[in-house]
Amino acid sequence: MDLDLTGKTALVTGATAGIGLAIARRLAAEGADVVISGRQAAKLEAAATDIGARGILADPATAEGAETLVAAVPQVDILVNNLGIYEAKPFGDITDADWRRFFEINVLSGVRLARAYFPGMIARNQGRIIFIASESGVMVPPDMIHYGMTKTAQLAVSRGLAGLTKGTAVTVNTVMPGTTRSEGIVDFLKSVADDPDAPIDEIESAFFARDRATSLIQRMIEPEEIASMVAYLASPLSAATNGAALRVDGGITPTIV
Repeated sequence: MDLDLTGKTALVTGATAGIGLAIARRLAAEGADVVISGRQAAKLEAAATDIGARGILADPATAEGAETLVAAVPQVDILVNNLGIYEAKPFGDITDADWRRFFEINVLSGVRLARAYFPGMIARNQGRIIFIASESGVMVPPDMIHYGMTKTAQLAVSRGLAGLTKGTAVTVNTVMPGTTRSEGIVDFLKSVADDPDAPIDEIESAFFARDRATSLIQRMIEPEEIASMVAYLASPLSAATNGAALRVDGGITPTIV
C-alpha cells in the first residue's frame, strides 16, 4: 500500500520508545521527514539515529517545552500527539498533584501543539492531527481513573477540533489502543498482579482473564499494530475520515458504535 507520505513533515511526541517509536519508524518508512521529541538526551539520540529522524530535546508537557519544540519545527504536515503516562492507583490515593500531572502530560501537551500547528494547516488547506488516546477513555478503569479522565479529554479535544476543519482538507482523529506492549508494561502488570513473582507470561494471561476479560484477542497489542492505523490516518487515503475515534483495542470495547 502506497501511503504517499514523501515530503511530509511529521512530528511525533513521546517517540523514544513503545507506541511513539513504532509510529515514528513507520512514518519514516513511508517516506515522511520525521521529527521526534523526548526528555532524555541519550534516549532521544538513540531513537532518532535508529529511525533516521530528527530529535528535539523538549517536553511539550510544559509550556516552555512546547515553545521550544514549535520554535525548532515551525511547520508540520502531520502531528501525532502520543506523549502520555499511565499508572494504577487507588482513587483515594490520587493526589491533586497527580491529577494535575496527568492532565499536563496527557492532555495539555497535545493541546499546546495542536494550538500552534492547526492554524497553519488550515491556511495551507492540508494537514493531519492524530491524538493517541486509549480505550480507557470510554471504559475508564476503576484503578486508573485519573488516566482514563485524560483519555476521555483527548477524545473531546480531538472531536471539537475536527469541527473547526469543516470544508477543508485538514483532518483530526483519535486512535484508541488497547493494552499495548511497551517498556513499562512488565512493571505495570506486576503492580496489579496477585503474585508479582510469577512468570511474566502467567501474569499477562491472568491480567487479561481478570482485568481485560472483554478483550477478543486476549493478548498484548504490538506497537507496530497501532502504528499501522496511525500511518493510514496520516496518509491521503484517509481523506474522508475526520472527527473519528478509531479503536485498535483487540475488541475490548463491547459495543458496535
